[in-house]
Amino acid sequence: MLTNIPQHVYLLCKNMNGLRSDLESGKGGWHHSLKGYVSFAGIFLLFFMVFLSRPAYSGIYVMVDANGVFHFTNVPTSRNYHLFIGDDTRRVPEGGVSPCKVGRIPYESIIHLYAKKYGVDAALIKAMICAESQFNPHAVSKRGALGLMQLMPETAKDLSVRNAMDPEENIRAGIKYLKMLIEKFKGNIPLALAAYNAGPHLISPNGKIPAIRETRSYVKRVLNYYRKYR
Repeated sequence: MLTNIPQHVYLLCKNMNGLRSDLESGKGGWHHSLKGYVSFAGIFLLFFMVFLSRPAYSGIYVMVDANGVFHFTNVPTSRNYHLFIGDDTRRVPEGGVSPCKVGRIPYESIIHLYAKKYGVDAALIKAMICAESQFNPHAVSKRGALGLMQLMPETAKDLSVRNAMDPEENIRAGIKYLKMLIEKFKGNIPLALAAYNAGPHLISPNGKIPAIRETRSYVKRVLNYYRKYR
């Protein structure tokens, strides 16, 4: 079943599969095949017009069912969906002005549940999610980071995440990973944040944030948001 995708796109995908079967079997003769190729080209053109017109922040996922039918969605409801189109959603203003709400926010109960479980300040997690994805659970970066806390696929795998786009799984794993970094850097929050953004291997032994513009900007933003959420 498709989610948040127009019905004509679903029918378009079914026609693509039916046409493919006809062409592979040679059904209909050469004139039907030629007509099919023209229709096939038209379908692809319509397909890309539909998806290119969608907001840039929205990831598109694809699944092929047992009948060979393609299903597309921007809200994956199954672990069988895989990223098809994604864009960098982490363009957050650097002026210290949070684009996220300071009052009641999405997923607050989940954040507090796992923040308490792992012993991390919930306000810090809210600040990170604001900086990472602006609370968009479908955020996908150009580097492949996924979901609310922008987990890299390798990190998600190490943390036993089955579906990185699931808000609860994403938040749980992101908080657990941050806790590991906080312990690694002996409670130094800025260093833990830098490691979360750039990778622990890039943090120098002398305990300084690496001279990476993106990482320094990220740490600054998160700490600014952290003060707002406390």
